[in-house]
Amino acid sequence: MMDMLTLNCCWKSRPYNSYATLQPLGMDFAGLHNSTELTPARSFGGYRVSLRVFAGQNPVKKSRKRGKSQKYDTSPPNKPVLDENDVVSNIPPPADDNVQDNNKISSFDNSEVQTTVLVPSRGTVLQACTITSCLIGTLGVAIREVSHFASTQGWPIIDFSSEISFSIETWHIELIAGLVILISSCRYLLLNSWQDFAESSEAANRQVLSSLEPLDYVIVAFLPGISEELLFRGALLPLFGMNWKSIFAVAALFGILHLGSGRKYSFAIWATFLGLAYGYATVVSSSIIVPMASHAMNNLVGGIIWRYTSNSSK
Repeated sequence: MMDMLTLNCCWKSRPYNSYATLQPLGMDFAGLHNSTELTPARSFGGYRVSLRVFAGQNPVKKSRKRGKSQKYDTSPPNKPVLDENDVVSNIPPPADDNVQDNNKISSFDNSEVQTTVLVPSRGTVLQACTITSCLIGTLGVAIREVSHFASTQGWPIIDFSSEISFSIETWHIELIAGLVILISSCRYLLLNSWQDFAESSEAANRQVLSSLEPLDYVIVAFLPGISEELLFRGALLPLFGMNWKSIFAVAALFGILHLGSGRKYSFAIWATFLGLAYGYATVVSSSIIVPMASHAMNNLVGGIIWRYTSNSSK
């Protein structure tokens, strides 16, 4: 005879298979694993035993645990609760549109900063202008001195100092004034009619003149004017010959050397035109002072006009 304690012991000894535990007792529980109660009750030795057979303890424990977790769960109702068998994806959540827009704006700002042209400082401009002018002027003086020494030694070389001197006459001043008026007028017309030339001139002036004081304009106007004319019209022009071919050749070289630093081919064409004007004035006057003074005055007038117009636009 089996009482309730023995039945419980047998149940505890094999908790996961109630059918195998009760089968020796002559009881057929086939197909009853999913039922929660066995009816009708059978008697064992005069005792009525009501048996409750469970399919397994794990589902009951899991259901109880889930009930407790749902009871004390404080998560929002719309947020799904992940089960232990659920797969968590590693895909990041979609980015906010505002964040993406801010990133685009910041990248655009960075690109603008990277493409901004840096303007050199005042000391850098003055130092570069002084050193370059001294080197160019020294080269021009050296060529003239070599030609003079070679001619005195009987070599078949023209004395440049005798061809182009540093003398000045009254009508030279009139020639200088005429060149300044002619070149300034042509520059004004081109700036208002030739867009490419206007952009090239703006780039060159902004890079050189932006950081300078008003009195510095005299330095950057006269030093290049004197040194460049001393080399190109005072040394190279008589070296090639005092004729129109030499004037065109030296003017073309002068224009090519003015490329770069934001200056396009339009600016080189303009510099070539200046070389023609200065070369012709040099041949006519036989004085290097005429192109020097004209070049320096044109630089000064152009710088003052640019500074006035740029301040007015700002």
